[in-house]
Amino acid sequence: MVRLPLILGLLLLHQGLCFEFVIDGEWEDERSGMRDHRERHKRAILTSEEEEDFEAIRGEDITVRSYKMESRITSRFAHTTVRSAVVNSGSKAQSIGFNVQIPKRAFITNFTMNVNGITFMGSVKEKTVARNLYAQARAKGKAAGIVRTNSQDMETFKTEVHVPPGSNIEFELHYQEMMQRRLGFYEHSLYLQPGRLVPQFQVDVYIYEPNGIAKVEAPNNLGAQFDELIKVTSTKDKAHIVFKPSLQQQRKCENCTGSAIDGVFVVKYDVNRDSNAGELQVSDGHFVYFFAPTNLSPLPKNIVFVIDVSGSMWGVKMKQTVEAMQAILDDLTIDDHFSIIDFNHNVRCWSEDLVPGSSIQVADAKKYIQSIKPNGGTNINEALMRAIHILIKASNQGLIDSRSVSMIILVSDGDPTVGEIKLSTIQKNVKRVMREEFSLFSLGIGFDVDYDFLERIAMENRGMAQRIYANHDAAEQLRSFYSQVSSPLLRRISVLFPEDSVSDVTQNRFDKYFGGSELVVAGKVLPSDISTLTGFTTASAARMDLTLEADTDTTLLDTELAKLQHAFTGFAKQLWAYLTIKQLISDRSLATTAAKKRRITQRIMSLAVEHQFVTPLTALLVESEDAQERLLADSPRDPRHGCCSGTGSGPLAPIQVVYQPPPWVQIATPAPPSQVDKGPQDELVPPKVTLVDNDPHFIIHLPRSDMDVCFNIDSKPGHILNLVSDPGTGLVVNGQLIGSKRVHKNKLNTYFGIISIYYQPEGVSVKINNDSISMTDGMNNHSFTWMATANISQDGVRISIVKDSHVTITINNNIQVMVLLHRAWKKNPVSVDFLGIYIPNENQYSPLVHGLIGQFSNEPDVNVYNIHQGADPLKKEATMEVKGNKLLVTRGWQKDYRRDKKRGSDVYCWFVHNSGKGFIDGHYTDYIVRDLNSFLHEP
Repeated sequence: MVRLPLILGLLLLHQGLCFEFVIDGEWEDERSGMRDHRERHKRAILTSEEEEDFEAIRGEDITVRSYKMESRITSRFAHTTVRSAVVNSGSKAQSIGFNVQIPKRAFITNFTMNVNGITFMGSVKEKTVARNLYAQARAKGKAAGIVRTNSQDMETFKTEVHVPPGSNIEFELHYQEMMQRRLGFYEHSLYLQPGRLVPQFQVDVYIYEPNGIAKVEAPNNLGAQFDELIKVTSTKDKAHIVFKPSLQQQRKCENCTGSAIDGVFVVKYDVNRDSNAGELQVSDGHFVYFFAPTNLSPLPKNIVFVIDVSGSMWGVKMKQTVEAMQAILDDLTIDDHFSIIDFNHNVRCWSEDLVPGSSIQVADAKKYIQSIKPNGGTNINEALMRAIHILIKASNQGLIDSRSVSMIILVSDGDPTVGEIKLSTIQKNVKRVMREEFSLFSLGIGFDVDYDFLERIAMENRGMAQRIYANHDAAEQLRSFYSQVSSPLLRRISVLFPEDSVSDVTQNRFDKYFGGSELVVAGKVLPSDISTLTGFTTASAARMDLTLEADTDTTLLDTELAKLQHAFTGFAKQLWAYLTIKQLISDRSLATTAAKKRRITQRIMSLAVEHQFVTPLTALLVESEDAQERLLADSPRDPRHGCCSGTGSGPLAPIQVVYQPPPWVQIATPAPPSQVDKGPQDELVPPKVTLVDNDPHFIIHLPRSDMDVCFNIDSKPGHILNLVSDPGTGLVVNGQLIGSKRVHKNKLNTYFGIISIYYQPEGVSVKINNDSISMTDGMNNHSFTWMATANISQDGVRISIVKDSHVTITINNNIQVMVLLHRAWKKNPVSVDFLGIYIPNENQYSPLVHGLIGQFSNEPDVNVYNIHQGADPLKKEATMEVKGNKLLVTRGWQKDYRRDKKRGSDVYCWFVHNSGKGFIDGHYTDYIVRDLNSFLHEP
């Protein structure tokens, strides 16, 4: 049975000053998994709270001097402060209310109140400790209280204070939350409903993002009259949003006494992402790693939609669900597979098998959805069993791509009434048959549904739950949720750190990453002599495995934060505690034994007290300086929760999946900066290679003769030169020329701006330019920047990127190409960024290989003789016999930039004039091809 606390309301008086004490009902775990009609009735009644008129300040004949909200967001973590000053200007004592709607995911950290000079200071304590201290004060006739109730996306913090006429009251509430990225934006919401005119009304939002702010906006949701009053100021890494309407500007009309401010103040922003490797930040002995890669192709999806069509779905709920499903089905592609199950007391399948998301199948599914007539009971257990069976059947028949994402999306508005109705048994049944590679997402429509059950069953099956509010925009809520999971980009993501560099790491293994979202990992940084922290992320994308490396200086951010006036300097420590507590609360709900649950409970309480978070297990004790007057702020569980005990014979703990990095990834403690700064190490490629660098200078190394021969190609910007063309192995290496910014010394220098490596057997093309490295296989496109070290592997092609230095492409472990990045000084009037290419002579080509470089895989006989003094006394001349030609050659040197990109190392060679004429087969124009993937001599 569900029980309410004995005390629901209490009014106590003391010396003309009293406080109304109210604690919201806390629903206890239901051990049996059953509930009776009374609980369903209670859940329904509580929805009436949503219809209440909300006012930030309540009371008659009061003067609100000021109402101010300030949020400081640093690295996606927000600290919000709400302050208000009020005077009881009436002639009688009365209760004055202070109400603040806060996001459900936020933790209150403090509340203070000053009443006629008596200051009440808050401190978070274990709930039992706080209640005991509060009870002592209450016994003396000194009491006050706080209530939290529920709304759609927010919770309402309430307090009331009963004060004599003329009393001055100042309220101040603090809460913290981590911004969650959805559909490419972080969204910060502040509810502005003062309920009256306020002389000093102001909202300030300060944002600081170390990596830079990509976009920031504050769309006006408050009414047309405020269009020009919301000011947004932003720089590279900071933004300030202010809303400060005057008393006259707040009025509903020119002579009105009511306030027009009634709505949600929203700030949306996103950050710069230099690379797909993520953003690693260190502050105050803690690290935070943000991972939100882009420019990756989505993975194919296998989805079984499970839709509740019981009688309670009749009317608006079903209409909105059908409307949402129309749009969702339109989003499917031919690479996706899907089926639909609808259930009431019976379970029906639109298709017993997964079918492709073709236009014909989608059209047929839409007709089926439109024909549904809700009626009957709710058989959730059988519906989920059938959905899982469809996925298992497709997997056993080999119809599911091993790199696709398989998911079940359950939409329901009620509790089971037919078949298996014990919720804990349904959880066990689903967990028992659900495969590791499947996920379950639960959508609960309205309040007459056990959301706690939906959340549990999703959470322990690698999914998530969301409540859908049964109102006019329910269809949009459904579509929005689907948008969040409709673009899976990565699977099996692991975030790893070198041994002995970090501790107390939050969840660092994730089943999936969806486009537009963000994965966050935090932890403590262990003391070290090295001032660099490095993190490695491994994941699987469409046909591709990758490892990304992110690093950061452990001292720079704290130095920067100390300079900023409005930054949240303790963000990293609080964000780590926030994530840790949230995860522990989830773990506690899934604990399989009472002992385990107790251990987790103690850990939550310890962290919450240390970091001053009001959680379901802690309370905020607010007391006067002499500790004679006390208030208590509880954080009760959602009153609509209430199933499924986490103790005794509860659900089995989820299997901990450990994703290992690919065997070719070497994860080691990074070298000290003095060594790292030296750039690429000597062992990256052999000591002597064939290369093309600078303008473009070709250096052909002839191993048998132990000789280097050089020549230049003076072609035009835009021309694509074939370097290696091997129809036998299916490999092509081409380079496209770019020109310098202007003519210098009567010559326009040209360089390689793009290098393309195409491996025809797998259809994989790697294109490297000065900004990015992209890989495409004809179906999928992935892009990476030079801003992070990364390893990518697909179909025998491996790409190894070293940050701001070079990239190495390896084909089937027997062909290697290294491309070196040269950065020019941005203000240089002539030079541009360009690429150099370095190819080992040990590459194993077929006998059919050709190209400006490839032709020398079959080394020609070269004889150099008649060495004599040339016109330049520093450069000797000689005669070279090669391929039946006698050439006048000059002794000189070119540069190999692998070890020193600024100065290069000298390579002495015999220089062949006239663009290599006589040394290369034919004329250099014979090697100009039509596109970056063209083989030589293609029509």
